[in-house]
Amino acid sequence: MTENAVIQVRELCFGYGRDRVLDRVDLDIQARDFLAIIGPNGGGKSTLLKILLGLEKPWSGRVTTQVATGSGGMGYVPQHPTFDRNFPLPVLDAVMMGRLGRRGLVRRYSAADRGAAREALDRLGLAALADARISELSGGQLKRALIARAIATQPEILFLDEPTASIDLEFRERLRDLLVELNRSIPIVIVTHDLADLPDSVKNVACLNRQLYYHPGGEVTPQALSEVYGCHVELVAHGHPHRVLREHETSER
Repeated sequence: MTENAVIQVRELCFGYGRDRVLDRVDLDIQARDFLAIIGPNGGGKSTLLKILLGLEKPWSGRVTTQVATGSGGMGYVPQHPTFDRNFPLPVLDAVMMGRLGRRGLVRRYSAADRGAAREALDRLGLAALADARISELSGGQLKRALIARAIATQPEILFLDEPTASIDLEFRERLRDLLVELNRSIPIVIVTHDLADLPDSVKNVACLNRQLYYHPGGEVTPQALSEVYGCHVELVAHGHPHRVLREHETSER
């Protein structure tokens, strides 16, 4: 692996059935990285995340990681909850589920588990809802609970798939501040198709639509985005800083 790389991807290919979704993807995620993966729906962003998490196995290529999968070292915020929202589960218990990878299935939750979950809820503005049922949460509150569950694991790296979906504008600012704080000690990978979600602190950008184009520093141009999205793209900034990417260099691999 390259120096300071936490995860290294080389020549990664993957698909569903006969449809190739990822084509010869190369990527290094560095220690203290803040990487944004952008691209159109169906471009392979969530699939790449699942492979990095060890939830899917690639067709070919390799993923080398210094973080053990399945041990709580990787925090993950999926697009949608992985449990039944109608199940009568208290919010605190749902957040503590993030600690299962570190403590194992057969052990009781400890005081440290409960403390980490309550702290995470407080950081996400949900402390008052700790005893509420998951089914009682709004869509935005549920997303915040999923983020709390991920950070309650005290992970070595944090992956977030469309973390601002359903979250109101006011709390997005608070989430950005939280991610900046976490990034002081761990690398963060955020997947999004909306450039408005990118915080100023993003250090690198990867454009993904089957193939991956890496942009250190994260500049964005309409030309670069048009190549990834497959259509003309205009950048509109509503009073927020925006980035400009250099044009992608294609290869004849």
